[in-house]
Amino acid sequence: MKKERRKDSFINKPIYPGGMKAMRKFVKERMIYPQEALESKIEGSVLVKYEVNYKGKVTKTEIASGLGYGCDEEAARLVRMFIFKVGKSPRKLRVKFHKSIRINFKLPKVKEKPKTSNVQVNYTITKSKAASPPSSSSSYSYTINI
Repeated sequence: MKKERRKDSFINKPIYPGGMKAMRKFVKERMIYPQEALESKIEGSVLVKYEVNYKGKVTKTEIASGLGYGCDEEAARLVRMFIFKVGKSPRKLRVKFHKSIRINFKLPKVKEKPKTSNVQVNYTITKSKAASPPSSSSSYSYTINI
């Protein structure tokens, strides 16, 4: 007779709250593009291997493949900020999990300043005497010469 497996007899993997979409959003919001990489116009991706402890915190980070120019340090900083959700593990085991993530560095788009054209507008106000007597209803008229 086979022993029946229960859900709590397996080791649960750490899960980022919200999944990969939330993780990518977290990286995008908190990424500070390194100044050295901006000046050198460096783009690419950094592969970071990291270790998650039994509490869900990232304890170690290692750059598997990097770009240099400050991008490696920025990727490691972002990964160290992750906090994972780890379910209860059986028999009170303190398990470390090894994961990896690829963080993409893409140069921010430079917004071009709109060109301003030299337009001059001149207004001249001329007072003209009314030829007809004023009527009981008031009316106004404007003349704009361009």
